[in-house]
Amino acid sequence: MLIDTVYKNYAVVNNPEITLEANPDDLDEQKIIELSKSKINRLSIGIQSFFEDDLRDMNRAHNAKEARASLAVANQYFDNITIDLIYGIPNMSLDKWQKNLKIAFDFGVNHISSYALTIEPKTALDNFIKKGTYPPLDEALALVHFNHLMAEAENNGFVHYEISNFGKPDYFSKHNSSYWKGKMYLGIGPSAHSFNGKARSWNISNNTKYIKSIESSKLPSDVEELSKTDRFNEYIMTSLRTIWGVSLVTIETEFGLDLKQHLLKASQKYIDNGLLETSRDKSELLITKKGKFLVDGITSDLFMI
Repeated sequence: MLIDTVYKNYAVVNNPEITLEANPDDLDEQKIIELSKSKINRLSIGIQSFFEDDLRDMNRAHNAKEARASLAVANQYFDNITIDLIYGIPNMSLDKWQKNLKIAFDFGVNHISSYALTIEPKTALDNFIKKGTYPPLDEALALVHFNHLMAEAENNGFVHYEISNFGKPDYFSKHNSSYWKGKMYLGIGPSAHSFNGKARSWNISNNTKYIKSIESSKLPSDVEELSKTDRFNEYIMTSLRTIWGVSLVTIETEFGLDLKQHLLKASQKYIDNGLLETSRDKSELLITKKGKFLVDGITSDLFMI
């Protein structure tokens, strides 16, 4: 097993977070029991919606019954479970979105990752919208859903620690949090990405070529060296999405006074509009609740070009 190989070759911290991502149709009771006996201690289940019509419109492989069944069984064997939910679906009323959230809360999950529906080119949904058989995306509806999600998650004991992620205390994703905090990581296997603090690399996606290269003691990966500007922009992009925000001390230490002054100047209009704020001690730049839905546009405007 891959995890056992990692343990044999690397020093692993005590009680590491080991997550398996799967869709409900992959998780029958036998599979879940088998996983519970392994070192895997966290399940990420791609529910997306608990309603049949939503799943059908999104061309998901599982159905609503499988979504509930997989979660019901998983709860018997795993404490640390996160699910994905999609909002901003054109035909989804606020009442229906609330029912989706209530089902999740009633199952007792401790983490929810939730994203606005996006339309990928050349997909079935993209084709339906172009033909007029399915309504186009409505940003105003997505905002209503997002605001409702924030309120309901807070009411149920969740912390909105990253724009798309809500976790109860002690259940924040350690893996994803390391990305957002700019920590180094190592990716193993085809298509896996790695980051050493200065450069990003990604392995070849072809399984056969990857295996042959490894057997020849070659690492089949491409490497991108990141400039100071690249690293500054990425730090802004990831940090501003979190409750920890952008450390102005880190900006000055890692990137220099010039980039700190650029950031403060570019941020001022968003601070004036109530979309950004500084911490009480003026050491962090933070997104406000009002600004969260607009964070992507705000961060891109703060980039150093």
